[in-house]
Amino acid sequence: MCSNCIAYDKGCFDVFGVVLTDLLMVLVLKDTLEKRGALGQIKARIRAEVFNALDDQSVPRPALSHENLLINELIREYLDYNKYKYTASVLTSAGQPEVPLDREFLAKELNIVEDTSGKSVSPLLYGVLSHFLRGGKAESTQNTLPSVSLLNYPEQNLGKLPAERN
Repeated sequence: MCSNCIAYDKGCFDVFGVVLTDLLMVLVLKDTLEKRGALGQIKARIRAEVFNALDDQSVPRPALSHENLLINELIREYLDYNKYKYTASVLTSAGQPEVPLDREFLAKELNIVEDTSGKSVSPLLYGVLSHFLRGGKAESTQNTLPSVSLLNYPEQNLGKLPAERN
């Protein structure tokens, strides 16, 4: 018997070889799941399940206010758009209705008039943020949200105070 082996009734068993093989398999599996984008989803799902397991169902939740409902819907639309499915599921576990509000209804409740060219291109939250990044200057007398992508917004401006922006 060698120093890396343990004896059992059928002969010699290389402990380190098995451990290294298993470790290599785990690393390759982790790398593959990361490349496919599945590892993040698995981690998010585990977090959601842990959250649900720890959530005390015996304590009644406060009623969801109208404002919180609208804010949560803006956030849910953003999360869904960016494929953060399991993160969005936390909202429903916290009392948000399972079925999302209609986008047109949400825009109407927030007094937002969308450009027809930019409609359903991106979440309403992007338009709201773009509006305030421009200093809240309306293009007209209505709360019209531009169909501007924030990806084109100068990065150097995002870290600055509004007064310091171009």
